[in-house]
Amino acid sequence: MQRRTFLAKLTALSSAALLPGCQGAAEPLRIASHLWPGYEFLFLARREGWISPQDTQLIESGSATASIRLLAAGQADGAALTLDEMLGARQRGLPLVAVLVFDISLGADVLLARPGTDTLAQLRGKRIGYESSAVGALMLHKALAAASLPRGDIKAVPVTHERHALAWRAGEVDALITFEPVSGQLEAEGAQRLFDSSRIPDTIFDILAVTTAALQRNPAALRRLVAAHFQGLRNFHKNPNDTAYRLAERFKLPAREVIGAFKGLELPNENRNLKLLRGDNAPIVKSARELSDVLFDAGLLSARVSDFSRLFSADFIPRE
Repeated sequence: MQRRTFLAKLTALSSAALLPGCQGAAEPLRIASHLWPGYEFLFLARREGWISPQDTQLIESGSATASIRLLAAGQADGAALTLDEMLGARQRGLPLVAVLVFDISLGADVLLARPGTDTLAQLRGKRIGYESSAVGALMLHKALAAASLPRGDIKAVPVTHERHALAWRAGEVDALITFEPVSGQLEAEGAQRLFDSSRIPDTIFDILAVTTAALQRNPAALRRLVAAHFQGLRNFHKNPNDTAYRLAERFKLPAREVIGAFKGLELPNENRNLKLLRGDNAPIVKSARELSDVLFDAGLLSARVSDFSRLFSADFIPRE
């Protein structure tokens, strides 16, 4: 399943060779990620030297689809994905475990329409652009359900995220499911927000999913990577302007606009992560059960998930 690519200019897959580890040390973890605000504290950690290349190699991919391909090819040990993407990848045979919740969407994913389309019901007969799997398809399914519109009443137009703004400005779509910074740019140009993920809370989770083999091979490196993410998150909360300046180059945005890219996201700290991930009755387990049913009903999973006992681990979250 595909996930947000976030900025069109950063779609190229990094081809940098992995640096060798110390003799006798475990191979470094290879973590694939595309550009998305919630994932960026990992790259901040790399920039600031909080993680060692002997511990972890971050692989920049253009989309979650590319990240999942790297996992399937054995070229990555983990990836930044959404929960629904992890469920789909597991169903296709990838033994992934979620070890960190980066963020929860609370309005970051949006459905925009052109002026004159003021209600969801007015989408009947319209061309709606969306990423054709994962979050885009889930948002489309939920928006149509909220409008009581059968899918056959609209024309779904698959559009990869790097083309969202182009497709909108070229008049290829009448409505568009997207996210920051495209959503903010298009709203500034007159697009109207008809629906967003604040209406489906605790549904869209961004998580770090790691293979079970990697968990066993190098758990210490994974703990250090997760701790580095939280270090970046703390810096963001303590000094958002400075952190925004350090993130601006990757975001390809002025530093003053970087903070706005996090709008609509909950960024869980260590304690919140522990509450989300720990135990068979953890909140994310309940959400995964509900999400599995939604995705199956929407045709995005071929079968409902039946076993949630090994999907999540709080073992790598630092204890404050």
